[in-house]
Amino acid sequence: MLKAAEVNQKVIVFQLMNEAYAISVYHIGSIEQMLPITRVPQTARFVKGVINLRGVVTPIIDLRIQFGMPEKAYDTQTRIIIVTVDDINVGLIVDEAKDVLDIPKANIEPPPEVIDMETSAYIAGVAKMNNQLINILDLTHILSVADLEEWRQKEQINGTK
Repeated sequence: MLKAAEVNQKVIVFQLMNEAYAISVYHIGSIEQMLPITRVPQTARFVKGVINLRGVVTPIIDLRIQFGMPEKAYDTQTRIIIVTVDDINVGLIVDEAKDVLDIPKANIEPPPEVIDMETSAYIAGVAKMNNQLINILDLTHILSVADLEEWRQKEQINGTK
C-alpha cells in the first residue's frame, strides 16, 4: 500500500500578481510578515537586502523582480517565506501566502514547452487543483548555486553561520 507522502506533494501556495505559485514544505522554515530590510550595495536588483531573523542575517529576494514582474508596494498581505536550500536560509518576498495543500502527484505535469527556457528553469511542474493551475517552483534554479556559494562565504566571513 502506498503512503500519502508517496502520492502527494505538500506545498505552501502563495500569490504573485494574482497567479498561484507553490514551494514544497520541505524547504520552508517559516512565513514572516514584512520586516525592516537593510539594503546591501552591489547586489542584483531582485536582492532587496538582508534581515535579522532571530539573530540570523538572512538575504531577501523579491520574487516579483526576479521573475520580471512589475514591482508592487508592500502591504499588510505581503509575506517573506523563509526557505532553506543547501543549508542557506533565504527569504522570498511574495504578495500573499495562501494555503498548505497536499497535491496528488498525478495532478502535477511538467512545465509547458512553449514558455521560454529561462522561465521554465524556475518551474518544476504545474499542478491542476480545483480548476486552478499552480506553478510549482524549483528553488535550486531560483537560488543559483553561485548565489548560494557567495552567501555561504559571506556568512563564514561575517561569522553568522
